[in-house]
Amino acid sequence: MKNILIYNSGGGLGDSIQLFDLATSLKINFKNSTVFYLGAHENHFQEKLKEYGIDIPTLNLDVKYFGFRWKHLFLVKKLLKNNPINKFDLIIDLQSKIRNTLILKRIPSQYFYSSTLNHYLTTKKNDYVNTKDNLNLILDNVGKLIDKEITPHKYDIKKINAKYFDEARRLLPEDKYIGISLTQGNAYRKKSWSLKKFINLSKSLTKKGYKPVFFLNNNDKDLIDNIKLETNSALFPELETNLSCPALITAMATRLEKAISIDNGIMHMIGLANIPMIVLFGPTNSKKFAPKINNIQILDSKILNNSEDIETIKEEDVLKFI
Repeated sequence: MKNILIYNSGGGLGDSIQLFDLATSLKINFKNSTVFYLGAHENHFQEKLKEYGIDIPTLNLDVKYFGFRWKHLFLVKKLLKNNPINKFDLIIDLQSKIRNTLILKRIPSQYFYSSTLNHYLTTKKNDYVNTKDNLNLILDNVGKLIDKEITPHKYDIKKINAKYFDEARRLLPEDKYIGISLTQGNAYRKKSWSLKKFINLSKSLTKKGYKPVFFLNNNDKDLIDNIKLETNSALFPELETNLSCPALITAMATRLEKAISIDNGIMHMIGLANIPMIVLFGPTNSKKFAPKINNIQILDSKILNNSEDIETIKEEDVLKFI
């Protein structure tokens, strides 16, 4: 295979980070291939996440929200006309919207993989597994499609430049740090636990001898001021550096004893460090979005309290895992 294309309709940083293992596995298993990325939204691999070293070029079709407009169905050939790559050996569709899949399938390929309509549009019929809650299982299905065993590989944070780990040691030089992430990126569903609960949690952690580290930057000034009014033990390391970026978050996570987070992009940045985590979920799918790491406690209000309201999770529910 010379050219592989992965398509992602998700737009958040967390959506892209969840693809790190998949992208790493494809690049290692198909060393002589180029893995391209086509997203309906921004390509974070080459922008905010570029310090992670995921070298995936964009298939630039010069169109916004590819797959989300029916008119794209009739524009694909025109969009590919001046592109040096106009046919792929393998296309992997990472979503399941019928419209997006039909449009994507217009791009010529030898093998086309998609879970849409229970894999009906995949090039070859087979006994494919359900990948809804675990994207890493896609490798098994693609292997069945092309009749090749694909070995899974984890993304290695050593690909991050050493300067970020040096900076993390400077910012967090001691031990007994507990990381806290409380802001949600997308406001379309309420995923945030109340600020008051996080402040109370921070105070409880301090009493237990821990140092609460809040992952907040200059854009969160009002939030930081409110926390500082309530407690003087909270740390805000991103305010003390000019290297603030997602890769630094991952590097700082290696300095933590544990981390507590809601479902957001920072949760995934921390998850790459494979440290113990406590994650809080409300309306979103914890099986699908929680980091796939060794030591994680998932507090899902739907499971704990039969409610999508994340506020039904109590401070005591979190503290018992500290």
